[in-house]
Amino acid sequence: MATALRELAQSIAGEPGLVWKIWTENAIENEGGGVHLFEDEASAPEYIEKHTARLAAFGIPAVRAKLFDVNAPLSEVTRAPLAAAARG
Repeated sequence: MATALRELAQSIAGEPGLVWKIWTENAIENEGGGVHLFEDEASAPEYIEKHTARLAAFGIPAVRAKLFDVNAPLSEVTRAPLAAAARG
C-alpha cells in the first residue's frame, strides 16, 4: 500500500486545510483508511467530496466518512500533537 499509494499521499498532503493524515490499513480485510485533522471546519466536507470521487474513479465506490470535533482537553492528556497543529 505504501508504494502503490505514494502519489495519492503526495496529492492529499497538498489538500487545502489538511494539517495531517494518519493512514490506517487492515491487509487481511483489504481495507484502508485514515484519520485526518483539518485546520477549519469547512475544509473537511470539501475534502470528503473530492476524495470520495477520486476513490470512485479508482474503483472504490464505498467510502465511509464521519466528522468529529476535537476534544482538546482529553487529547492533550493522551499526547495528541495539537499544539503543533494550532501553530499552523
